[in-house]
Amino acid sequence: MRFLDSAKIWVQSGHGGAGCASFRREKFIPDGGPNGGDGGKGGSVIVVASDDLNTLIDFRYAQHFKAERGEAGMGAERHGRNGKDRVITVPVGTRILAEDKETIIADLTEDGQRLVLCRGGDGGRGNTHFKTSTNRAPRRAEPGWPGEERWIWLELRLLADAGLVGLPNAGKSTFLSASSRARPKIADYPFTTLEPKLGTVTIDHDAFVLADIPGLIKGASEGAGLGDRFLGHVERCGVLIHLIDGTDAKIAQNYKTIRKELELYGHGLADKTEIVCLNKVDALTKEQLRRKAKSLEQACGQAPMLISAATGENVRPVLLRAYELVKQARAEAAAAKAKVLEVS
Repeated sequence: MRFLDSAKIWVQSGHGGAGCASFRREKFIPDGGPNGGDGGKGGSVIVVASDDLNTLIDFRYAQHFKAERGEAGMGAERHGRNGKDRVITVPVGTRILAEDKETIIADLTEDGQRLVLCRGGDGGRGNTHFKTSTNRAPRRAEPGWPGEERWIWLELRLLADAGLVGLPNAGKSTFLSASSRARPKIADYPFTTLEPKLGTVTIDHDAFVLADIPGLIKGASEGAGLGDRFLGHVERCGVLIHLIDGTDAKIAQNYKTIRKELELYGHGLADKTEIVCLNKVDALTKEQLRRKAKSLEQACGQAPMLISAATGENVRPVLLRAYELVKQARAEAAAAKAKVLEVS
């Protein structure tokens, strides 16, 4: 299934049904009076988050969603049928934005979470509601109230605990494959991942989700290459694993390039806890490894972890370190959520 993380759709709730203006016309009942029923309520447009989906590809082929309108009222005080709601199912992690693509309407982060996007219009009242002592035969009935309509953006933000960042060909896909059962494309020629990949990393009796983000290049924040389109998928991550290609001649410069793009993107990515890894150490001599590790340490301010995703060397220590940081991030998020609930 193709990955799609952004879609613009139009939604409209149902109009309310019109009220009925009618009178009893039964034999031997001379003073029948009004008996018009009310119109039915229009259906609402409801968005529901589901764990069963992981892409917005369905919205590429369907962009218009309308709920059913309510039926008109009928004689004998019969109420019109309410319109059916239109339920739109989206993946967990979907953010709903207004048409300006900046105003956040909702962030659906839990399975089963629901949001009423557009409420259905109320049905009009029949003429039985307008009967008075001085107006025994009212011919007035209300039309139904119109439904709501709007354009919205759906943006998927993957719910990953940790994210892999780095330049193209830094070994992120290989690291993901060595860490989990995910099987991203890996080859012995230069190429870059074109869409985010997720893998579940098992540590003892617990697990966390690791995301492989397409490689960044210089100028990504300005749209170069794949741009910063996929950086949004690591906004929710508690820790970033930054992989550096140990066989490249410009170790320090490559690290600074990615850090600059994270800072230019914003949204707190540059402030996230980072694990720096010098990858492909199996292809380096001891002298090269010592020199490049020292250069990278001077650039990032911490001793890099020396790994080889291809052979699995030191991959587990990186995952254990990431798991500890993920647990801290989860605890902080739970405490913040509890504080919000307590205040509310």
